[in-house]
Amino acid sequence: MKDITVVIGNYNYARFLREAIDSALANVPASAGSGERVRVLVIDDGSTDDSRAIIESYGDRVTPVFKENQGQSSVYNLGLSLVQTEYVLFLDSDDILYPEAIGEVLRAFESGDYAKVQFRLDVIGEDGMRTGVRVPNSTPPSDCAALLRRGWLYPSPPASGNAYRVSALRSVFPIPMSLHHRKAADFFAIYGIALTGAICALDNALGGYRVHRKAEDKRGHSVGHAGLSLGNCEDVSEVERSFPWRWQTLRHMIRTRLGEDLPEHFIDFSFEKNRLCVRLYDAPTTERWHWLIFESHRYFTSLVRNPYWSLGKKLGVLGLTLLCLIPNRQANNFALRYISNPAARFAAHGSAAARG
Repeated sequence: MKDITVVIGNYNYARFLREAIDSALANVPASAGSGERVRVLVIDDGSTDDSRAIIESYGDRVTPVFKENQGQSSVYNLGLSLVQTEYVLFLDSDDILYPEAIGEVLRAFESGDYAKVQFRLDVIGEDGMRTGVRVPNSTPPSDCAALLRRGWLYPSPPASGNAYRVSALRSVFPIPMSLHHRKAADFFAIYGIALTGAICALDNALGGYRVHRKAEDKRGHSVGHAGLSLGNCEDVSEVERSFPWRWQTLRHMIRTRLGEDLPEHFIDFSFEKNRLCVRLYDAPTTERWHWLIFESHRYFTSLVRNPYWSLGKKLGVLGLTLLCLIPNRQANNFALRYISNPAARFAAHGSAAARG
């Protein structure tokens, strides 16, 4: 019997929660003879909206857990301690799974000795409509561990696009709890799991990643700035602040639980492009030139040496980056929006795809 638990973590997302639960339940086999068992565990992290009533309305179709608010990391830690299945998928309560998702994930696990199966997600707007963008944009090799040991973070979808072998994830978890570690639990799962076994990356989209909050960066509030980010939890400035201590925490987890030492510094284009955008968006031409000439070494290293990208993609991003040297703020901001978030091309037309 192949079995998996879909753990839905929720905090004050009543407006999306029912759609998330329904999408998980749509993956539960109609008959016991299907050879698959799918459980749905909903952990509410101290919501103050109507989430509890929504969860309770499902009766015994889901297993509910209500707890005080401690952040996403506490949901991952608790969920992993409660699951009794071989595999687990953590679904954010503002995202959805497609009806065929779990079946394809379980078939992938059965096809090899994988610690994780990941799949692409369609980016959807607040109304659930697909934007035409999928994440991630690149496919990692099955052995991501070798590159991670050199500091390279591999391409992965956000939380909802990853399913894990429970025993492998437990060898790395739990996440140390502190005020710093309340969010972004998927970072530790996604990269920690790579050191426990091979990863299977499915190219087809099996779910939807909902983008519904305008991002803010340190320069202000605008549609353009919203287009700089594709995440709901953090803007581009917060990413720059948070990633270094996340990496150090992951290093600690790997050292103490797996006995390995990761490099002191990580290399990741997603992180470096955030630094680029924070520095150069709406910046004067002289400031852009100065940063690109004197302070951009890590950015260009993460671009030129990127082991996951084709030469054509590298040249395309390099060309967009060089647009920032042109003394035209409109061209500069367009290039930065496109580098940071390809979905931002919809922002110019007022699409929800640029909500971040």
